[in-house]
Amino acid sequence: MTGRQTPAFSRRTLIGAGLGAGAAVFTTVGSGAAHAAGDSGGGSSAQRRGHAFLAAAMDGYPDHGSIRLTQSYTDQAGLFSTAFTYDNALAILAHLAVRTADGRARAVALGDALLHAQAHDPAYDDGRLRQAYNVGPYTFFDGSRQPDGFVRADGTANVGTQFGFTGTAVGDMAWAGIALSALARRTGARRFLAGAVRIGTWIERNGRTDEPLGGYKFGVNGANEKLPFTSTEHNTDLVCLFGRLARLTGDRVWLERRARAEAFVKKMWEPSGGFFYTGTNDGITVNKSPIPEDTQTWTHLALGSRKYSRSLDWAAAELAVLDHADRRNSTVPAGQSYEGVTFSSASLLANEDAPIAEFQPKPDRNGVWFEGTAHLALALRDRHAPGDEARARRLIASIEQAQDLLGAGQTVGDKALPERSGVVSASSPLDTGFGFGYYPYRHAGATAWYLLAATRTNPLRA
Repeated sequence: MTGRQTPAFSRRTLIGAGLGAGAAVFTTVGSGAAHAAGDSGGGSSAQRRGHAFLAAAMDGYPDHGSIRLTQSYTDQAGLFSTAFTYDNALAILAHLAVRTADGRARAVALGDALLHAQAHDPAYDDGRLRQAYNVGPYTFFDGSRQPDGFVRADGTANVGTQFGFTGTAVGDMAWAGIALSALARRTGARRFLAGAVRIGTWIERNGRTDEPLGGYKFGVNGANEKLPFTSTEHNTDLVCLFGRLARLTGDRVWLERRARAEAFVKKMWEPSGGFFYTGTNDGITVNKSPIPEDTQTWTHLALGSRKYSRSLDWAAAELAVLDHADRRNSTVPAGQSYEGVTFSSASLLANEDAPIAEFQPKPDRNGVWFEGTAHLALALRDRHAPGDEARARRLIASIEQAQDLLGAGQTVGDKALPERSGVVSASSPLDTGFGFGYYPYRHAGATAWYLLAATRTNPLRA
């Protein structure tokens, strides 16, 4: 399994088919477009528009309290006001990366919202965060009303029960801890470090395993039952989180925990192919298929090891896609094309005759996953081998073109977004191979990763 999805529930399985209409002009991404990927001064126009989207997604429900999180997807995705913990952790990191007063204030506000959720869970007082929360009112598909904002009348956090987003995944927790630790370093506020330590302690108590492959397991479902999987991505996240906690607290116990997570990640390395496997389903046998993108790029960002940096070349070569209107099932408007990477090796083999899931569209094997494309661009910039910067700029230019042209007319909280702001999660519907898909809806997570790549901000370096 990959880090942010389980067989029982995924924040992405219910996202419908988006047609993300954009201007029908000829705009093929090439080296001439690379100038758009600049990162000087207060940020390029494209970066400012990305930040504007994150701000609008955070401010979508002004009548429902000042303690708030960022809505993850635009309303058209069908997830209503769902705010995923992972996406909000990324939003914090992206707000800090733009280095503006507004960005810092928003990062602090989101950090305080995560601390509120941690301290005001409706059922637990052990430092956990849930997979997602509601941040504004809506009427569900069955006609039932969800009337609250992020903070309910009794002060508890509004957990995303209607979609079943009530479990706690180690990867989501790790990213929240990484974001809180970044706030602790930037602001010096002890409350953020205390929250990150609570997260690390929860992971140690609930995730540590003595199975043969070791590492830290997936987390718990909504019934608080431990899940059997161990994820390469999750343990990669923990290399960063535990390393940061060791540095910020001075407590060497976090170094031992970091070493345990790192050892698991390195056991997933396939030297003959130069890539990392996704993890294990039973703690004994390596799960060798599908092979996802994020385990290739995040490992480099966290480990910074030349020995394993071939994984970037594997991702760039084996998961490369080019999407355009002539592709089967593509929703890209005529005259446009987008390059990047897809989610996994299975995405390239998706059955284009069958819907991704019930009530969903058929997939485009060449759909570009823009979040993953930003992962790769940032990792290439971080590695900085010959040719890496030029390749990264092409990828960032593709993402910026998507921000300009895809997902027009979408809303958050029924309110129009700033023009040409926010990156859609995919250029066309794509099948991840893990039981869920991505679609052309503007997405906080994809936008945050774009900002991190554009500003050369590595969120996984301890």
